[in-house]
Amino acid sequence: MTVSGSTVARGVAERVARESYGRLVAYLGARLGDIASAEDALATAFLTALEKWPVDGVPDNPGAWLLTIARRRELDDWRKDKVKAKSADRLTLIAEELSAAAEMDEEIADRRLALMFACAHPGIDASARTPLILQTVLGLTAADIAARFLVSPRAMGQRLVRAKARIRDGKIPFLVPEKEELSHRLPPILASIYAAYTSGWMDIDRAEALGQEAIWLASVVVSLLPHEPEPKGLLALMLYTEARRSSRRAPDGAFVPLDSQDVGLWDHDQLRLAEGLLREANAKGPTGRYQIEAAIQSAHVARRLSGISNWQDVVSLYDVLGRIAPSPVVTLNRSVALVRIGQADAALGDIHALAGDPRMADYLPYWTARAQICAELGRHVEAAEAFTVAIGLCWSEAERRHLEEQRSKVL
Repeated sequence: MTVSGSTVARGVAERVARESYGRLVAYLGARLGDIASAEDALATAFLTALEKWPVDGVPDNPGAWLLTIARRRELDDWRKDKVKAKSADRLTLIAEELSAAAEMDEEIADRRLALMFACAHPGIDASARTPLILQTVLGLTAADIAARFLVSPRAMGQRLVRAKARIRDGKIPFLVPEKEELSHRLPPILASIYAAYTSGWMDIDRAEALGQEAIWLASVVVSLLPHEPEPKGLLALMLYTEARRSSRRAPDGAFVPLDSQDVGLWDHDQLRLAEGLLREANAKGPTGRYQIEAAIQSAHVARRLSGISNWQDVVSLYDVLGRIAPSPVVTLNRSVALVRIGQADAALGDIHALAGDPRMADYLPYWTARAQICAELGRHVEAAEAFTVAIGLCWSEAERRHLEEQRSKVL
C-alpha cells in the first residue's frame, strides 16, 4: 500500500503539487468560495505530508489524502473562529466535504473550469481576472505573473489578495455559467490559457506539462462554445506552435530558430488540426486577436513548407493585429517582419519609438529585436550592446547560447 523513504515522499509531493495544484485548489474552494483559505489549507496539507509520508509511507491516492488533511485544517480553523455560532452552515459543508474526500478512491472531481469562470466574474476587477486564473488554476507564482503583466511583484500580489477577498466576500459562485453569459467571461479565460501555454515554452519546472494543460483547457472551452470563433483561434494558435516543439532544440540542446528548423520533425497531424480549427473560426467571424495570431503562425508554416517568401503577408497580418490588440509585443514582432521585406530603417524607427517605455528596460524581446535590426543595418556596436543586454536578461541556457553566437558575429 505504501512506499517509505523521505526522498520518494518529497518527490511524490512535488509531483502532485506540479500536476494537481489547480485541481486541488478548485476542489477545496468550490463549495465555500474562499480561494485564500483553500490555498492555506492545502499548504498545511503538503507540510503534513512531508512529515508523515517518510514515516508512514506514501498513500495510494496522495491527492485524496491531501484533500482530507486540507479539509480537516479548514474545519479546525472554523471551530476556533469566534463567530462559529454563526457558521453552522459552513461547518456542515466542510464536514460533508471532509467525508467525501475520505471516501474518495481514484478520481478527484476536476472543478478548474468552474474556478476559472469564478475568477472571470464581472464582480472581479478586470485587471485581476487573468492573473487570478494564472495563479489559482494554473499554479504560476505572483512573480511570474507580474513579469508577464509588466508590473511589480508587490503590486501584483496586492491585486491578487484583493481579488480573492472579493470572491469570498461577494459569495461569487464556482459554476460554469449559462450559455448566455459564457461569451462575456471569455477574454480573461482565453488570455490566461494562452499565458499559461507560453509559460510552457520557458525553461521552467513543469513547462511542457503546463503547455499540455493549456491545450486541454482550450479544448474544453471549444467544446463548451462550439460557435465562438476565438476559442478555436486560440486552440489553433497553440497547436501550430506545439507541432514544432520537437524541432526547437538540436540533439545537443541548442536553440533552433524557426527558419532553421527541420520541418520533417514537425507534427503534421497537429498542423492539419490547427488549419481546420482556423478555417472554422474564420467562417464563424468576427475576426479576433487569436484568429490573427493563428493566421500568422499559419503563414510561417506555409513559408517553411513551400519555400515561398510571404513576409509581406505576415506584416499585413501584424497591421491588423495592431489595430485589434495593440501592444509592444505586436510592434516588436512586426518590426522583425519589416526587416524581412527590406524595411529595416522603418523597423528601427518603431524600435526607437518604444525605447521611451520604461517597461522595455528589462524586456527581453525588445532587446533581442533591437539587436537583430541593428545587426541587419550594419550598426554593429549598437547590435552588440543590445545583444549583451538581451543575454543578461535571458533565463534559458539554450537561447542565451544562441544570443551569444549572434553577438559574436557583430563583434
